[in-house]
Amino acid sequence: MQCRVCDSNNLELAINLGSQPWCNHFLNPEEIGKEPFYPLRVVYCHNCHTAQLDYTVKKEIMFGDHTYLSGITRSLSEHFRQIAIQVDDRFWKNTPDKSVLDIGSNDGTQLKHFQELGYEVLGVESSKTTAKIANDAGVPTLNEFFNLDIAQSLKRKFHIINAAGVFFHLEELHSVAEGIRESLRKDGVFVVQFLYMKRIVENLAFDQIYHEHLLYYNLETIEVLLNRHGLSMFDAYLAPIHGGSMIAFVGHQGQREPSQHLQELRQAEINNKSNEFNTYLEFARRIEQMKLENLAYLNAAKQQGKKIFGFGAPVKGNTLLNYFGIGTQYLDYLVEKNELRRGLYSPGMHIPLAIEKELVELPDIYYVLAWNFKKEILKNNQHLIDQGIEFYFPVNPKDI
Repeated sequence: MQCRVCDSNNLELAINLGSQPWCNHFLNPEEIGKEPFYPLRVVYCHNCHTAQLDYTVKKEIMFGDHTYLSGITRSLSEHFRQIAIQVDDRFWKNTPDKSVLDIGSNDGTQLKHFQELGYEVLGVESSKTTAKIANDAGVPTLNEFFNLDIAQSLKRKFHIINAAGVFFHLEELHSVAEGIRESLRKDGVFVVQFLYMKRIVENLAFDQIYHEHLLYYNLETIEVLLNRHGLSMFDAYLAPIHGGSMIAFVGHQGQREPSQHLQELRQAEINNKSNEFNTYLEFARRIEQMKLENLAYLNAAKQQGKKIFGFGAPVKGNTLLNYFGIGTQYLDYLVEKNELRRGLYSPGMHIPLAIEKELVELPDIYYVLAWNFKKEILKNNQHLIDQGIEFYFPVNPKDI
């Protein structure tokens, strides 16, 4: 294959997580055992240093329809609210007729917060179920895959373009980047929010590697892509959401000077060797050690007769469950708030999902797959902790 960012052929295997199902497709009972499996391998480009998957599950399979909803989690909605306020205060506070385009807008949660600030909003969302939810909630949303053709069909330019948790998903990467350049005003700001690979490595959060995440950016590597398309990052900061996400501010090249803080973040990557191949090889070694430690913990708990439920059924949890081989021999259920997943089973491991408010029994241990919302989970479940229920976090993100 060629590098998704720079077209180089100088790629080398860094992390091999085996063959795994598409982890965002929770199964109906009749689908159990019939789900396809695909290679899940991270390769490293020795030319531009981008970590990326070497196999692409077609976007129509992964994003044509799914059950993930942004609005389910209070802390994510609050994060989106703060982003909207921050961007408005910094760039467009008293601007009339201000507008925002959200790429991969999901159920419209981010755009609702911009609406409250007086923006004209438009979402582009590939999943028909979530696009309908957004439209029904009064958030104008196109049910399309955003790319250059869609951008040109809009025939307008926006003050803000937002892409939260989507810019590393893109099969049509360069067409989307060109579409952003096409749709962004000369003085406009592209706000790109992405899982930060430096922090994924530090957190040992390998479960954030899955088929939807085709690319794993650090600042150095995403800037290679942006610069190729006439865009330039001018500021960024690390936010705690999802265990460590970079919030980056991008404009047309030559429009804004890079901030001192951005320069410091770039230097930190150099100091920590974040973009070196050996860093990824060491990451792979630590993943293997983590697997042994988690299985030892679960085996000991089961030998003591303890009942264990999974807490949350995030997409990333299925990477961990499948790679560690954790199925119903350890976990009786995955407990979820999202009622779209009632009666479904996890791909690969086939663990039944249960809706949290409908539980008729409680476990001795919650094995927390939704670890990125640790503070919210512990706060909301203090009454269970007081009853002696243990909350075990296989991934413990660093505080930011």
